[in-house]
Amino acid sequence: MLSMPEQGPRMNSFSLGELCWLFCCPPCPSRIAAKLAFLPPEPTYSVHTDANGATSLHLTERADWQYSQRELDAVEVLVTRTSRGNRVGCMFVRCAPASRYTLLFSHGNAVDLGQMCSFYIGLGSRINCNVFSYDYSGYGVSTGKPSEKNLYADIEAAWQVLRN
Repeated sequence: MLSMPEQGPRMNSFSLGELCWLFCCPPCPSRIAAKLAFLPPEPTYSVHTDANGATSLHLTERADWQYSQRELDAVEVLVTRTSRGNRVGCMFVRCAPASRYTLLFSHGNAVDLGQMCSFYIGLGSRINCNVFSYDYSGYGVSTGKPSEKNLYADIEAAWQVLRN
């Protein structure tokens, strides 16, 4: 069993040895990595379902939408389930309706689909393809907690929706 290192020079009330122990000794690294790797923002969108079951995207001001209602109408949203039981928000952006290609896009950390929506329209228009993306568990309208295992289930669920 590892014990705390002896006291040495202090950095903001932690010694260098204590910091090394904190970041390098099991089982702490996996917990620390999870906290540093997954930083979901406050949701910037919601998905509304009408009486007929049709879904629509509603963006908050934080989504920073740069286009008109016409472009927003070209964005389809849906929610699917992962193999781990989480609901995951998905977005299909029809940028090039005649295109044979659709890009499956996994966005970066600390953003959600609402923040990425304008980017997807610009990207798809520039490279002449449609864009399909999804939120990770715990991001946007997706349920569950952000984790590596959930991430793999999220991409698999998104891939299945895109293929079908």
